[in-house]
Amino acid sequence: MVSYRHLALLILLGGLLFFTALGNHQLQGSTEPRVAGIAMEMYLDHDWVTPRLNGLPFLEKPPLSLWLDVTTMRLFGPTALAARLASAFAGLFCVLLLYGMLRRIGRPPLLTLSAALMLMTMASFWSNARQVGEDALLALGVTLALLSYLQAWLRSPGKPGHWLAFALGITLSTLSKGVLGLALPGVVIFTCLLWDTFARRRLEIGAWLRPALWTVLGLVPLLVWLMFLYRDGGVAALQEILWTNSVGRFSGSFSEAGHFEPFYYYLVRLPQAFLPWNLLLYLGLWHFRKRLASDRYLLFFCLWLAAQFTLLTFASSKRMVYLMSLAPAAAVIGAEYGRELLQRWQARDAEWARRGRSTLLALMLLVPGFYLGYALWVEPRADQKESFLPLTQEIRQQESAGRQVTLFQPSERLAGAAVFYSRSRLPALDTQEQLMAQLTQPGGHVAVLESLETPQPPLSVLQHYRVGQRDYYFVGHE
Repeated sequence: MVSYRHLALLILLGGLLFFTALGNHQLQGSTEPRVAGIAMEMYLDHDWVTPRLNGLPFLEKPPLSLWLDVTTMRLFGPTALAARLASAFAGLFCVLLLYGMLRRIGRPPLLTLSAALMLMTMASFWSNARQVGEDALLALGVTLALLSYLQAWLRSPGKPGHWLAFALGITLSTLSKGVLGLALPGVVIFTCLLWDTFARRRLEIGAWLRPALWTVLGLVPLLVWLMFLYRDGGVAALQEILWTNSVGRFSGSFSEAGHFEPFYYYLVRLPQAFLPWNLLLYLGLWHFRKRLASDRYLLFFCLWLAAQFTLLTFASSKRMVYLMSLAPAAAVIGAEYGRELLQRWQARDAEWARRGRSTLLALMLLVPGFYLGYALWVEPRADQKESFLPLTQEIRQQESAGRQVTLFQPSERLAGAAVFYSRSRLPALDTQEQLMAQLTQPGGHVAVLESLETPQPPLSVLQHYRVGQRDYYFVGHE
């Protein structure tokens, strides 16, 4: 049974960690300006079917996160805070979901609380849940699908409520990330079924059919959106969202996707993947290895980690944020091993056990304090180097002076930031000839371009801004 004191603690601490100072800094990095700009364009155009970036269809992912961003913008205003709320709520719900599901399958209260706290205080999970984007929603959908499937896997064939929750998780994950949202829970379920087939030396058709049929139900909302997308964009739009931006990213055939890394990319980053609980996780995986054949509960979370890690390792496109869906399983393994350590110390020396509990409790209190300090003081200071706001303010000043501002070959982050902060779509130019023709027209036209070198005559530099590691120039014609 759920402890309401533990639940209140998680809501209170989660509210502090995920929402404190959420709007005290501007859009930063590459993902936030792009996604917020696409959401702003949907907010302005009222087109809920086709995501667009500066007027062009942007079909990397389905639009669930954008729908939520637009909704929060309408409720609270088109601000960076509103654009981040969907991710923050997804992170909090993921923590509460992990706690509730572990209690439903009978795990001890303190253990489930520890697992939820570990998930909440994983550096990568916490930071990504405070950013504009779809990864936190993907993690929530994958977690709901897999934890619901776990209940059916432990108590075959499971109750209808378990499978309805499973289908809802598939809906959230696929509407957030498309094919990847299906692959991440699917590869874990396939591995579990394959394990059962070899362990029992027989194929149980019903065990394979149930998740497949409920997955089809969970895909219905995605299919409905794809029907509307086909109506507006035809076969080309479906091919881009389902093939080019999904299979192409996995195989490496879509060279424009970026984020291409060698297969060992995640392996060399394991020491930082699940901080600060890495040691408990890796020692736990080694400690539990001999019990997996007889403990389906531990086996499931180990397979969750192994199957998804293997899938992401073989994908050509890699980013650390893609490991976010592994975090709930990592938190469970770390909490289970921490509990066994305390029990072992208790059996040997009560004083050692007391010190161990005190150390763990102190760490769980110190880590949130560190994160809150980072949110309150470090993130706002990063605006000095990472924010596009000064650049977009210059755009508005140029327009107020009667000059038309255009973007020359804008990157996704520049186009997104320009749309988000200016609340309008700026014209974009693709070729050098178009740029010169635009700037030589009467009326004092201005262009914004990104360049590694200072533009040379006949272009004249009017203003220069540096955002992150990139240089942006306002240019006119001499």
